[in-house]
Amino acid sequence: MTQPVVLDTNILVSALLTPDGNSAQILGMVLKGRLQIGYDSRIMAEYHNVLARPKFHFDLQKTDRLLDILLGKGLSVIAERSDIVFYDETDRKFYEVALELNACLITGNLKHYPQAAFIKTPSEYLKSLALKTTAAIHSAP
Repeated sequence: MTQPVVLDTNILVSALLTPDGNSAQILGMVLKGRLQIGYDSRIMAEYHNVLARPKFHFDLQKTDRLLDILLGKGLSVIAERSDIVFYDETDRKFYEVALELNACLITGNLKHYPQAAFIKTPSEYLKSLALKTTAAIHSAP
């Protein structure tokens, strides 16, 4: 079973702008089926709107194809509303979907979220995966 993750939009933007960075590595794991992305209609709408912004100069056909792939590989949910107050209310949806799926929320903006163990930066997330892999190797018969 693949591990569920919720990707803040800044992770997709970073992955597309920096193809050899941590965010791109995580997106690659999603595209290869090693991780399953969780989303809801609010998240997909934000992905579409942000990736279409002219300031990024992304190829819209490529970003639309990427979003289609994520839709096909991902897990769509209807998340319950959280009562937590957010620094940026537009980030609420990512938190709520992560809670609904018991998933890790990966973001480049930790300050926008409440402190919680399931919210990680890309580098923190990749380190946690490396630790799990190492532990599994050492516990194998």
